[in-house]
Amino acid sequence: MTDHKPGYLQQLRSMPRNVWAVSLTSFFMDISSEMVINILPLFLSNVLGVKTNIIGLIEGMAETTSSLLKMFSGWFSDKIGGRKWLALAGYGISAFAKPFFYFANSWELVAGARWADRVGKGIRTAPRDALVADSIQEEQRGLAFGFHRAADTAGAMLGLMIALLVTWLAQRESAMLSASTFRTIVIISIFPAVLAVLALAIGVKETIKKKQYELPKFAFKSLGKPFMTFMVIVAIFDLGNSSDAFLVLRAQERGLNILGILGMLITFNLIYTLISTPAGALSDKIGRRRIIVAGWLIYAVIYLGFALARTGVHIWLLYAVYGLYYGLAYGTSKAMVADLVPEALRGTAYGTYNGIIGILDLPASLIAGILWQGWGSWQGFGAAAPFYFGAGTALLAAMLMVIWQKSLGKTT
Repeated sequence: MTDHKPGYLQQLRSMPRNVWAVSLTSFFMDISSEMVINILPLFLSNVLGVKTNIIGLIEGMAETTSSLLKMFSGWFSDKIGGRKWLALAGYGISAFAKPFFYFANSWELVAGARWADRVGKGIRTAPRDALVADSIQEEQRGLAFGFHRAADTAGAMLGLMIALLVTWLAQRESAMLSASTFRTIVIISIFPAVLAVLALAIGVKETIKKKQYELPKFAFKSLGKPFMTFMVIVAIFDLGNSSDAFLVLRAQERGLNILGILGMLITFNLIYTLISTPAGALSDKIGRRRIIVAGWLIYAVIYLGFALARTGVHIWLLYAVYGLYYGLAYGTSKAMVADLVPEALRGTAYGTYNGIIGILDLPASLIAGILWQGWGSWQGFGAAAPFYFGAGTALLAAMLMVIWQKSLGKTT
């Protein structure tokens, strides 16, 4: 009699309660966040008249703040032997920050609300990722992280659909976002944010009840050479991975109106949702590095396409394929983090991973804004320049990942 491994759908059904509950939390919070954050650069540009270098500064500063907190919160969750309540505090802060976008009438106030929202993300992300890793067996780790990303992205897609509906009802043919439309969307976003907090509070059980080991003082070397090598390669990739706000502005610059942009983002999230779970499961079978390299190579081609695009339709099609990169690489990279470090240091590792990526968002976004529109009296190289730069760093990172150690085990 031949043994058969559980089928794909059976594996999904058998995943622990924590994975489902954390995924539901991310689903609701992304409904809330993505309907606001994706149109925030349009609010800044169309309503407040803010230039791209300031938009890059706002995004970069917000993400840098978030990143520093991710590094601390991950390490702290290891130290205290607890994940859930740190994650819950982070989701609660982000939910509390949402109404402040409604009252923002200057870029400084927008930056403050964005900063508060990212503080919440910084506190919650590493403990949440460690919760997922703690709750699943190694052989299903890619599947669990892929499913979590799929739920997260499905929430983003639904949030964008709500934003599209509100915009269509409010301003129909207008190419520019209005202040009243933006504020209506902000009000709606508050409700799923509250549901996200409730889902985590009620649905998740703590994975470690007390400190069971003596955690060393925070030090990068404690995470090991394989993890740090991986982080160096990821950092090279991320230096060219500026905020997606620039992709939204590029779409508008190439002729898409607000409804077209929202439709484009919905298409992206649909593909991202469909790809994430099977890509994660595939990484459990053939190794993480192959999936990540494939995603980064696709990214390089797509960013080259963004640089060369001539019409809004070109941008839409490219952005759809952009979902393939995210589906392949994002959840798989998070699963790889757990492969490379001891269980006792997972919170610290996820904090470091998310933190370094986020810290690099500041220089990445500033570089993109300066390459596009310059700084001071310097005029920059134009709208295509940041995308050429991003394609180059992605190609370099993919090459380094291929060259990197030939054998790190089955799942890497």
